[in-house]
Amino acid sequence: MTTAPLPDRPRPGPAPEGEPLRKMMFATIERMEHDRAPLSLGLIRRMMAYTRPHARLRNKLLAMVVLRSIQLPLLAGTIGAVIDGPVRGGDVPGIFLGAAAFAGLALFTIITLHFRARWALMLGELAIRDLREAVFAHLQRMTMGFFHRTKAGRIISRITSDVEAMRVGVQDVLFVSLVNLGQMAVAAVLMAYYDWMLFAVVLLLVPVLWVLNVEFRRRASRQHRTIQESFSRITSTLAESVNGIRVTQGFVREDVNAGLFAELVADHSRYNVGLARVQGVFLPLLEFNSQLFIAVLLVVGGWQILRDQPLVDLGNVVMFFFLANLFFGPIGQLGLQYDRAMAAMAGAERVFGLLDTPPDWTDDPQAEDLPAIAGRVELRDVRFAYTPNRPVLRGVTLTAEPGQMIALVGQSGGGKSTIVNLIAKFYLAQAGQVLIDGRDIRLIRSDSLHRQMGIVLQQNFLFSGTIMENIRLGRPEATDDEVRQAAASLDCLDLIESLSDGFATVVGERGSGLSLGQRQLVCFTRAMLADPRILILDEATSSIDAVTEARIQKALATLFAGRTSFVVAHRLSTIRKADSILVVDDGRIVRQGRYEDLFASNGTA
Repeated sequence: MTTAPLPDRPRPGPAPEGEPLRKMMFATIERMEHDRAPLSLGLIRRMMAYTRPHARLRNKLLAMVVLRSIQLPLLAGTIGAVIDGPVRGGDVPGIFLGAAAFAGLALFTIITLHFRARWALMLGELAIRDLREAVFAHLQRMTMGFFHRTKAGRIISRITSDVEAMRVGVQDVLFVSLVNLGQMAVAAVLMAYYDWMLFAVVLLLVPVLWVLNVEFRRRASRQHRTIQESFSRITSTLAESVNGIRVTQGFVREDVNAGLFAELVADHSRYNVGLARVQGVFLPLLEFNSQLFIAVLLVVGGWQILRDQPLVDLGNVVMFFFLANLFFGPIGQLGLQYDRAMAAMAGAERVFGLLDTPPDWTDDPQAEDLPAIAGRVELRDVRFAYTPNRPVLRGVTLTAEPGQMIALVGQSGGGKSTIVNLIAKFYLAQAGQVLIDGRDIRLIRSDSLHRQMGIVLQQNFLFSGTIMENIRLGRPEATDDEVRQAAASLDCLDLIESLSDGFATVVGERGSGLSLGQRQLVCFTRAMLADPRILILDEATSSIDAVTEARIQKALATLFAGRTSFVVAHRLSTIRKADSILVVDDGRIVRQGRYEDLFASNGTA
């Protein structure tokens, strides 16, 4: 089925220069999406695997499902029994007794429904809680290359909207559908038992319903897959736009970006309308066929009763019609549940796809914890590329003795940050060796290495919380006095205490509420408190003003003392006292020496 486009509406359109960006964005998105079958028993089994730790609750819920499936057909049987017995025989006390029995059974069905719905909600929330924890833990184990390739918005959509769709599938769709199917099965058995002729009429409906359901599933599956992919694109673009709002406004790209986002939203709306059209055609067809066959049953049942020698009793026919309604009634409900199941399957595809994505590398099985180190770092003919056939480092060799300060300078893109990323074991070199105290970094457990390493970056990241909590990040057991002492040793204690609430000052996402210089001072203090043996500063003083830098130069000498330090910097003041300055260009170390040896009076190498 084709869907008509949405009506035209005023919206900010992309400027002409935005067209190449739009094509590039959509081409990238199409390469990243995967066209997989949305309905899979394997996916269902994996979803249900998260209910195993809660097996007792799940088994109680399944018992309620079975009980609920039987109860409604039994109510229909009770009505038939009362009509055939007390009503037909004029037994007034029997009628009241039958009514009381019916009311008691109806009350029991309500109690069953309460616990089925309650336990389904509990089971779904517990299972999805475990799933979200598993996804987050998996993300923590992923290497830097994964986050370099994957948009943040795409990751966020996996753990939010996709997992939420799975929650609906586990706690609602599955158990409601089981109740409906069980109800249909019990009703079918009772109908066949009481009147096989009328039941044969019911069976005539099965091929029609089968064909309609198959076609509905096929079209709904395609629409749901498209909708989930579209929503993922919206989430990814939104996250990227929020993070890059300064660039957008700085280059007057508001209208262009708004136009691109409007196209994504319009596409998402069109896909939802397409799904609504599919539902609008097939669900009424299913309902109409059910009512049509009820009418046929009415004719056949009435003919059986009105014969001179009735083939069936009136009570049985009445009961049969109740059972027929219980058989046909869930069909429309199952159609809606299938619609929601497709959303759950589409979400499960993406969530399990993320969980099945292995890290680019893991610690070698023979890797060991790193004991206390002196801090000697050596690179031997190291070669590295983020993507194949595009080398970033082309045979880098260097040695840093314990306590030395090594400065890395050169043009942007030359490979300076890549060198420190390899030393920190954020990436592994494709060739050559990185050695810490003579031990190959591949045979060192990453967590034990990072415990003896401190890193301060240009774009320093602070988590939401207080300044005290952020400083304690690398050493949670540190006391308040130790935190203050670390700040005092860097000569920035007064600057932190001058903030509105001092160390209790709450910073927002990414350290909002503090200036760039203040955020970097907090990160310096965090590194000082951790007391690392190897220290890495990647453009760490670029955002500090001249007055603050003058205060911190002496503090940096304290921070560097006794530690092997690697400093990536453009400011000459930061590297004047370096033991060795390495000039990195096009992935190679082209010159090295002390400041006085490399820089002439004009400040050029």
